[in-house]
Amino acid sequence: MRHDQTVTSSRDTLVRDNLAASATDCSPNGARVRTAARVTSLGQVAAGQVARRNGCKHIVGAMLLTLICGTVSAQSPQDSSPRRFSLLPTSGPPRVGSTAHRQDILDALPMDRLTAEAKQRILGIAEKPTLFRRLPSQIIPCDRDMFLFLTRNPDVLVGLWDLMGITQVQSTRTGPYQLDASDGVGTLCRVDLVYGDANKHIFVVDGSYDGKMTPTEIRGKGVFVLESTYTVGEDGRTRVSGTLDCFVQLDSLGIDLIARTMSPIIGRSADSNFEQTAQFIAQVSEASERNPSAMLDIAARLPQVTQPIRDDFSKTILDVARRGQQIAARERENLNQ
Repeated sequence: MRHDQTVTSSRDTLVRDNLAASATDCSPNGARVRTAARVTSLGQVAAGQVARRNGCKHIVGAMLLTLICGTVSAQSPQDSSPRRFSLLPTSGPPRVGSTAHRQDILDALPMDRLTAEAKQRILGIAEKPTLFRRLPSQIIPCDRDMFLFLTRNPDVLVGLWDLMGITQVQSTRTGPYQLDASDGVGTLCRVDLVYGDANKHIFVVDGSYDGKMTPTEIRGKGVFVLESTYTVGEDGRTRVSGTLDCFVQLDSLGIDLIARTMSPIIGRSADSNFEQTAQFIAQVSEASERNPSAMLDIAARLPQVTQPIRDDFSKTILDVARRGQQIAARERENLNQ
């Protein structure tokens, strides 16, 4: 698969062009794949390159904010500093999160390539969000193709965490770029990648929570806009800069009170999860470069991932390893000169 292609939802929410149409050819219809294989840490298998995350806990109010960033919520950091969180309406909108700022984000979307249905879905949420947050930008060393692959296939991340035994999330691919996910304790989400090119990905999420932490079901929708840029350093290695803008619309009765009460938890959890997921992606890329044989073994045993996606993951691992060998060869040549 060419990772520089534009990808679209199988629900045909985008105007199809030649690149987009060909991008969906290798995407499978989903069936849940399970395996009994478990490892305590990818780092133990991949020569210590992928470290195990600390224990995870699910934050109900952050279900939509955190799903796209990796499906599971990481532990919140102990940080009392102010964050870029906007609860709507506000008495004095901040520069980040203000109406003008949110409109700038929407104006930059490729609306000319969206169908009327896609625009309606996105604007119906993003123009009247209950919550908005711009997560702290992340800069990671990561192969460009690996970053794009994992962004477009979050079930691979879920499968890696499942293999490591640190998540109970179950995901099922329902289309080329759709996933249904459940955390087993009341949260259900449908993730739809409606647009993706090398620098921008737009996710639309529908979710609900009906668990012990709330007396009634909470339903919501989210639009997540991931902006990414790539720079190649003098060492020949790529660094990816990413920013995630989150528009969340909650529909349940009494949600204003819940949102106000949980807003600090939602914000810190989303920030931490985005940062840790970005670092994990970087570690997957590094492990693929330095120990591709171990990563290929992991790819072959991933639970919750269909065989065509496993095969694409394996191809991406080999490409990353090949480029890493080329960079290492150039470094040796420079040292010898």
